[in-house]
Amino acid sequence: MSAQNFRKTGWPLRFFILILFSAAAFAQPIATQSDQLSATEFARLINDFSEPGGYFFSDNFTSNEDSYLTVVDRLHELGAKGGAYIGVGPEQNFTYIAKIRPHIAFIVDIRRQAIIQHLMYKAIFDLSPTRAEFLSRLLSRPLKADAPGPKDSVNDIVSYLSTVPTDDNFYAQNLSLIRKRIEEDFKFPLSREDKESLEYVYKNFQLLGFDIGFDVNLRFNRRFGRLPNLRELLTKKDPNGKEGNFLASKDDYDFVRDMQHRNLIIPVVGDFGGNKALAAIAAYLKKHGYTVSVFYVSNVEIVLFDYGVRNIFPDFVNNVKKLPINERSLFIRSTFWFYRHPEQLPGYRLCTSLQNISAFLREYDQGLYREYRDLIK
Repeated sequence: MSAQNFRKTGWPLRFFILILFSAAAFAQPIATQSDQLSATEFARLINDFSEPGGYFFSDNFTSNEDSYLTVVDRLHELGAKGGAYIGVGPEQNFTYIAKIRPHIAFIVDIRRQAIIQHLMYKAIFDLSPTRAEFLSRLLSRPLKADAPGPKDSVNDIVSYLSTVPTDDNFYAQNLSLIRKRIEEDFKFPLSREDKESLEYVYKNFQLLGFDIGFDVNLRFNRRFGRLPNLRELLTKKDPNGKEGNFLASKDDYDFVRDMQHRNLIIPVVGDFGGNKALAAIAAYLKKHGYTVSVFYVSNVEIVLFDYGVRNIFPDFVNNVKKLPINERSLFIRSTFWFYRHPEQLPGYRLCTSLQNISAFLREYDQGLYREYRDLIK
């Protein structure tokens, strides 16, 4: 139709042009999601989003959750994929990241030592093209010519390295490389306290090897019963007998390593009930067009309800309300067996469960969550 015909039918040409411009505007992406971050930006996000380090009574060298794989199939069934991942704690995050395949991930922990440990992991990923090399460097046990290859199982790798003694020279060489990676390649200056934390964490992995666990001094085990060590976490199978740790699969390991290489797994010092870290992450995700697919809260909520001088669970909820979510966004939560969660499986010390975040917020506003036990009814 010509411009003249538009005028004859009462359609001004300027209206037609407006429609074209509007269509073009809607066709453009409304967000600028990055497929990688520069090292400078990575370090800036850690520093800008982090709060002062807080206290927790355990070192949390590894997860304490023997049930972490029990929800993986359900995550897939519910469409938990892509988007942004938020988590807490050590290496179990890598398994959830490998299964969900997010576009960006933030790991928030109240202890600064935990963030230094994640930077250590990032450096070891960077230095280690294979799963065997990753565990070799993590535990300071040098590989030999007969080391497992890319197609070998995680059980084969663990069994092999269990026979290899630690090497002090290998430890010292790797510690130096890890420091250099963090400070020079990741552009993250380490304070004297940070360097001490890094050496403390890395030395414990060397000394304890596959026996390292959640609590190095076993106070937690004496209170809550025996919890899994690194060996058990790595070789754990889901209820259907399927291996699922991120080191059980070359594809999973390669995915997590690639995200680390692109600086898209960002550790942040923060309290879930604090006034900075989660709010800053929420603002960043909104600005760049990300939606939270999964928020792994572990069992932190018991601390938010019951630990310290006041109940800060409402502050946590207010932070969750700031996050960009949709009707498929999920919490991953873990609870100890003595709370008798209805989904508790026989033979596990903990129960890992899922909850829709939107449903959680609606129920919170209805006054249904007044104490920790209300979350697990």
